[in-house]
Amino acid sequence: MQTVGRIDREKYRCIAEMILTDEVIITPERIAHIEERRGEGFYEKYKPYFSLILSDPDYIFPDDRANTAIVCKVIGEGESAINLVLRLVVEGDDPSYKNSILTAVRENNKRFAQRLRNNTPVYKKIDT
Repeated sequence: MQTVGRIDREKYRCIAEMILTDEVIITPERIAHIEERRGEGFYEKYKPYFSLILSDPDYIFPDDRANTAIVCKVIGEGESAINLVLRLVVEGDDPSYKNSILTAVRENNKRFAQRLRNNTPVYKKIDT
């Protein structure tokens, strides 16, 4: 288990009210899952962005699973969006648990535009 980054609990209240910690981890099992599903090298290529995606997302969408968010950020100018599926630890969960990345996905511009058309974000970054 390794710490990936931290979240602003206020920003993520759109998914769950009583988030117990701001720490986000990823387990070796989840890293293996990402590599298996997305291809060898995917995790190594995109892990440097995980902390930024978590701390400064462009969008947050609710997932079908309770207390779980799809956290999205476009990386680079006109590049693909990287989505992290994040399980938040909330009141009632084991207090020794941490917020955890379940998987990561890269979406091309067309697929990301489709996500924005077909889903309503619960958080959208306000550009200044």
